[in-house]
Amino acid sequence: MANSLKSAQYLIESRLLDAARGDASAYFDLGVAFSTGTGGVDVDLIQAHKWFNLSALGGNIEGQQCRADVSAEMSRDEIAEAQRQARAWLDETARRPAARRYAA
Repeated sequence: MANSLKSAQYLIESRLLDAARGDASAYFDLGVAFSTGTGGVDVDLIQAHKWFNLSALGGNIEGQQCRADVSAEMSRDEIAEAQRQARAWLDETARRPAARRYAA
């Protein structure tokens, strides 16, 4: 059991690293994890919507469909929060290369 939890945590961590690089498939995988509770995470529809939204913005058709499915189960306030978090993620990841450039 401990090994499967470690594997799940590694999967989430590696997908987060890929997501930080703008990988739309990583966004989608994280959306699936948070919408189903797989990968050692709790079900969190706000997080699921955030990741599916980012996936959809990256051109992933499945991400668009899953975002719509998750939205049907959420309130307007929850959707607005998920969208805010997606924008914040994009802003944060867009600034990372600039921050590294100036730190050198």
